[in-house]
Amino acid sequence: MQFSIIIPTLNEEILLPSLLADLHAQTFRDFEIIIADAGSRDRTVEIARECGARIVPGGMPAVGRNNGARIARGDFLIFLDADTRVDPEFLQNVYEEMEERFLDLATCEVLPLSDHPLDLLLHDFANLAIKLAQFADPHAPGFCIIISQRLFRRIGGFNEQLKLAEDHDLVRRASQFRPLRVLSRAKIKVSVRRLEKEGRVNLISKYLAVELYRILFGEIKTDIFKYEFGNFTPEQQKQLNSRLRKSRLLMRRIGQEYRRLFRLSGGNLATLPSGAMDVLKNQYESLKGQMRSILKLIQRQ
Repeated sequence: MQFSIIIPTLNEEILLPSLLADLHAQTFRDFEIIIADAGSRDRTVEIARECGARIVPGGMPAVGRNNGARIARGDFLIFLDADTRVDPEFLQNVYEEMEERFLDLATCEVLPLSDHPLDLLLHDFANLAIKLAQFADPHAPGFCIIISQRLFRRIGGFNEQLKLAEDHDLVRRASQFRPLRVLSRAKIKVSVRRLEKEGRVNLISKYLAVELYRILFGEIKTDIFKYEFGNFTPEQQKQLNSRLRKSRLLMRRIGQEYRRLFRLSGGNLATLPSGAMDVLKNQYESLKGQMRSILKLIQRQ
């Protein structure tokens, strides 16, 4: 079997059916679904069984993912979350690119299930940060990690002692043996329900953001996020919209430069000569400054 898809759940009867339907509509069929349930009190487990998924006990995300991996039969493990969505060609794209590039560890770009301009900007920035960091500080979100069974077992799986960023820790340890790469064709869509519930800036420290905040401001040492998005004066909203437009234009230019270098290097930017990525790095530093100003503006509201 090629893929074992492992999904931790807790009371996900509303969103899980959509992801399961997406998986059953895949053009690539050599996979199994494993649900690691942390004691749901709704119909989550029943829905999973009806769809032919295998069920294991869950808990904290690291525990559930490890439990799922222990019974997995696939050569590769794909870790998703219940609030993600994938297109019918997702697994086919993953399979082909993992084979073509001889990869054991990968993630993919994340698209928000939202048209809110700040959601789009935050996810674009997170995607860009992961792309640029893959050669120096590799990390990936837990809702989209693809790793070979042999590599997962070699590093001992997720560290169940960690309360936060266990996904980044797994990728960091795994990348000591095999490089993390960001797939160019496979994409994953993710719900913004947590952004909407807890406030977009408040959630940055827990969702996009352990890494996003570290990139922009440094290590997190205090409980700094106590803000909700919204309630701007007309002047503040005008200022925010202007900064969002500028940041997205710069993001687009950086994306174009990244794709150009990606093609030039045949998919391996690490082989480019010294100085080839200087323009990209300088643009990225400018973008970080713009992102800082946006987040600080939101915090002041």
